[in-house]
This record gives sequence, C-alpha cells and structure tokens, in this order.
Amino acid sequence: MAKDASFDVVSELNFQEVDNAWQQTLKELKQRYDLKDSGATLDLDKQKHEFTLLAPSDFVATQVKDVLGSKLVRREVDLKAVRWSAPAAASGGMLRVTGALVSGIDEDLIKKINKDIKAQKFTKIKTQIEGEKLRVFSPSRDELQAVIAFLKDQDYGIPLQYVNYR
Repeated sequence: MAKDASFDVVSELNFQEVDNAWQQTLKELKQRYDLKDSGATLDLDKQKHEFTLLAPSDFVATQVKDVLGSKLVRREVDLKAVRWSAPAAASGGMLRVTGALVSGIDEDLIKKINKDIKAQKFTKIKTQIEGEKLRVFSPSRDELQAVIAFLKDQDYGIPLQYVNYR
C-alpha cells in the first residue's frame, strides 16, 4: 500500500525580509521630499514583532504605511501579515499607529480551517492539527491540489503557506 501524500498549512513570516523592508523604508523617509521634514518616524521592535509609527497627521501616517507596504511587497512579505491599529494621540500633537506582525496560526483559526476543509467533503482527505500548523493527508495528490486551491480562494485574514508537500 502506498504512503499518503501530505502538506502543511502554516503562516510563517520571514523576519529578515521584514527588517530589510523596514531599513529601506527608513532610507526613503530620509530622502523623499514630502516625508523627510515631516517628523514621521517608524520603529521596529524585534522582540515584540511590531512597528510603531509616529506621524504629525493621518495623511503622513498613511503615506509612511504605503511606503512600508510597497517595500514589504517587493520583498514578498504578504501585507496581511501586518495588522495596523487605529491612530491614537501621542505627545507633541503626533499620532501613534502600531502594526503587529502576525506569525503562526492561532488555535481558533486553525480549527476553522480544519472545519472548512471537512465541510467541503473531499474524498480521502485526513487532517491533523500539530501546534500552529495543519497537516493534510491524502493518497491522491490531485485531492491535495484541490484542497490547496480551495484554501487559496478563502480569506482567513492571515497569509497562509503550503509547505512540506510530499
């Protein structure tokens, strides 16, 4: 009997690419004529995995987020991986916006993904939750491809990757 083929559904973030995008954004903030004298700052807390943006206005904050977004996309980091908070007042008439970097799938969402796969009634598909990843098994590789296509059509609010396809 042949061994089942499988793949893992994960949500991983390449923090080195995030750091590189942040560095490029800082360079652009210093060079771009409409942003260099605005007083806007963007910090990356590598322990908490979050951005902190200080800007004099909502317009400038949006411009900085757009610059960071373009750098992240260029480095193949999905924009769904950054969850921006609502602007809050900070000292000196500035606005503070924090952007949390999402990595990993929480327990409730992984159960929802598992439930959605089961609801599609794929034949011969088995799933197994392993921490922050969901392993999908099937003797048929075509069924696995159908599951991947189904999951790509869904929007779970976080970037999903399909790894260890065997």
